[in-house]
Amino acid sequence: MEVKTIGGLEIAYARSGRGSPLFLIHGYPLDYSIWNATAHFLQNDFEIFQPDVRGFGQSTPLDAPYTIADLADDLAHLLDALQIESAYIAGHSMGGYIALAFAKKYPSRVRGLALVASQAAADSEERKRGRYQTALQVEAQGVECIAAEMADKLSENQKIRETLRPLIEKQGKRGVAGALKAMAEREDTTALFAAIDFPVVLIHGVADQLIPLERAEEIERRFPRARLVKLPGVGHMPMLDAPEKTADALRLLRETKMPCA
Repeated sequence: MEVKTIGGLEIAYARSGRGSPLFLIHGYPLDYSIWNATAHFLQNDFEIFQPDVRGFGQSTPLDAPYTIADLADDLAHLLDALQIESAYIAGHSMGGYIALAFAKKYPSRVRGLALVASQAAADSEERKRGRYQTALQVEAQGVECIAAEMADKLSENQKIRETLRPLIEKQGKRGVAGALKAMAEREDTTALFAAIDFPVVLIHGVADQLIPLERAEEIERRFPRARLVKLPGVGHMPMLDAPEKTADALRLLRETKMPCA
């Protein structure tokens, strides 16, 4: 792992491969390592950056509240520190929310956008309340109190669950609680697609129980130029359930040409 200090934050990231830059943003409550298997298949296609979102993995947390837009700013500052003007951005679940916020604020810096098991819709009021309740639980009891239940929701594959549970347990409670609150308050970014002029790829497991396939299909209906890749038998973790197929789908970012206006 390499580290860049950005505005008082230490942002850690893994770097591999060669080619055009591709940033793989992990979901909640995980870290950069969920992308390792998929990154392996992309070594000759992209220079791959796998950052730890602030408060996760080896990236430092902050006690002050922050938003998904702040996490998008962290990504922009990381690009600046790496002297990268623009890149392909792929986000898993919460990472997709960050990618969408980045695309909204920094559209000229996006060569292509991939949403992996993610969505553009904001939380319902019920879901928002649930996130805040979970954040309070984590702050009081630690991350271990949610690890088993969360791992079970992420995948139906027992081996993957057994990998995810200790990964979740080692995340810091400040990062986990902060991310829950940031996700609860994120805005609906559905309208963003009307202004997008770069390739968009949607990668979604048909068996995803956390964010149903219908959310990706809704984006496809609103933005027919998006490429939707459906992965049968795959749940919320396509990069672990089907890493090679996920890598194949990410290659579409380079192959998809946007039509002239």
